[in-house]
Amino acid sequence: MKPLDLNQSGDVLLDGPAGDLEVVFDLPGGPVAGLAVVTHPHPLQGGSARHKIPQFLARALCDAGWLVARPNFRGVGRSTGPHGEGEGETDDVLALCQVLRDAHPGTRLALVGFSFGAFVQARVARTLADRGDPAWRACLAGMPAGDIPGRRRYDPPEDIPDAMVIHGEQDERVPLPLVFDWARPRTQPVVVVPGADHFFSGRLPVLRALVMAHLAG
Repeated sequence: MKPLDLNQSGDVLLDGPAGDLEVVFDLPGGPVAGLAVVTHPHPLQGGSARHKIPQFLARALCDAGWLVARPNFRGVGRSTGPHGEGEGETDDVLALCQVLRDAHPGTRLALVGFSFGAFVQARVARTLADRGDPAWRACLAGMPAGDIPGRRRYDPPEDIPDAMVIHGEQDERVPLPLVFDWARPRTQPVVVVPGADHFFSGRLPVLRALVMAHLAG
């Protein structure tokens, strides 16, 4: 990708591994406290960078001084390329992380993902750690794991460094027991939001508080 030159918030078209990668940037009003990549739910099910949950979390992060990048996955908005089943999307986010780090060397990097976006961020976090340059922290909300009823199988990687996994007690798309089945052999803690469905309806302030607390340390 080309070097990043940001002057104001808004959409930017970058050169991604599969062509154009559209990224929505939210810039803080003061000094940059950190870099955050926030990823959206499944692109074949209506997910985009402007989905309410990525937007909600991006706003909170930006208000706290984070420079936030919300990429549109392949085939969404002006991003080109076919859906990559998580692999292509991982490559795109890894490339975006490098661009952000090149533009702001030495600045901490956080990965925040919701639903399919959380699955992608888990893969990104593991890859960065394997490369010896891990993200500072990761927040994974509503992450699919195992055989999702009526959909496909997801196998998030093991041992995601400095990750907070957040899930709704009444998630109807990714039943909580599937997440526990993934987490149990890894002794990965899972924060359960009582009464929350997959989209954290009526519980978004709780989700925001959990994410911001994990990234505040």
